[in-house]
Amino acid sequence: MELVVDFEFCAAHRLPRHPGRCFRMHGHSYRLQVMVAGTPDPETGMVVDFFDIEDTAGRVVDSIRDTCLNDVLENPTAEAIVVWLWQQIQPSLVSLSGLRLFETESCHVTYRGEPVSASLLKAGVPGRHPSTA
Repeated sequence: MELVVDFEFCAAHRLPRHPGRCFRMHGHSYRLQVMVAGTPDPETGMVVDFFDIEDTAGRVVDSIRDTCLNDVLENPTAEAIVVWLWQQIQPSLVSLSGLRLFETESCHVTYRGEPVSASLLKAGVPGRHPSTA
């Protein structure tokens, strides 16, 4: 059984390695789906309390809400953001089975913890992101 809790947050970013329009600073109204899998506990009847998912993932989402994601990641693509989110959420939510990050209503990435290159998660430098180039 899989539970899903949605979060919404706004953030800005630019993609310094992208030759297209996303090279310039811009923002998104992101939607994050946090997926947790398991078998309902016979006593409580729950896989996990929705409040626990909201609390754990909500603290991470709040830490990047209304920020420039380049302060966190050097090249904050949707792929890099969702892996970074996984790394922040999963240690406190061990039954995490997936994250789905919507950059727009029709474009999203799903991550389920598979290995990725460490270069995807190169740390950003706070304040070092020109708005135009």
